[in-house]
This record gives sequence, C-alpha cells and structure tokens, in this order.
Amino acid sequence: MPVKLRLQRHGRKGYAFYHIVAADSRAPRDGKFIERVGSYNPNTNPVTIILDFEKALHWLNVGAQPTDTVRNILSKEGVLMKKHLQGGVKKGAFSEEEAEKRFEAWKQQKEEKISKTKAEIEAAKQADVKARLAVEAEQNKERAKLLAEKKAEALAAQA
Repeated sequence: MPVKLRLQRHGRKGYAFYHIVAADSRAPRDGKFIERVGSYNPNTNPVTIILDFEKALHWLNVGAQPTDTVRNILSKEGVLMKKHLQGGVKKGAFSEEEAEKRFEAWKQQKEEKISKTKAEIEAAKQADVKARLAVEAEQNKERAKLLAEKKAEALAAQA
C-alpha cells in the first residue's frame, strides 16, 4: 500500500487549515486516512504547526512519501534532519550521541531564528502603531487649530 504524508483540508471557504495525515495515496484528499500526524494552520503569522514528531519520523522510516508542502513542514520542524542523522548513524559515520548533539545544535539555531523573526514582526507592529498615533496626534492638532480659528472668527463677527 503506497502511503503518503499529505494535507487534509478543513475549515471554511477562504480560511482553510489542514490536518497532516498518513494516507493511502489512492484515497481521496479529504477521505479515509491511516493516522493523523499533526495540523498546519497557514492563517496565523507565523504559521502554526502542531506535529507529532515521533509519528512523522516513524512514517518516513517505513517509506511514506511526503507531498511537497508536507516535506517543507517536516523540514522546518526537523523531522527530515533527524532522519538524515539516523541514516548517518546506521552507516557508522558517527555515533548516536554525536547525532543527538548535532540535532540539538540545529534545533537551537532554528529556535533562535524563529524567535528573532517573531521579535521583528512584533517590533514592526509596535512601530506601525507608534507612527499611526503620531499621525493622529498631528491631525488632532490641525483640527484644534482650525476649530480655534473658526471660534475666533465667530466671536469677531458677533462683536
């Protein structure tokens, strides 16, 4: 049975989220599946990925073929890196401890990159809010100035 790791669409029109499933490649996209491996929500910034690492690794090791998007997700989460390192251990290129050390170093580097990206997004939001408040304050000053001029003209016309 040719197994694929693929996305199964859920959600309403224009606001889809996906379950990552192991399914027979001949089954319909949203049809029968063997096992649910995780979920992927592209609607958030950054995207939300919930993945059962061990299940995904198991399915890759028994020969499941990921689709392009799922391959990118697994790569981002480190499942493909772990599989690659396990291959090196099987060949005898390095020990299990060395593989674990390399994986942890890679994971730490990836987490730093993600936290940096999140910080940049938050800083951009804060700068945008600050700029909007500055523009609004300037507009309020102009409106107050015009209102004061109109009041002065009205007082001058009455006197």
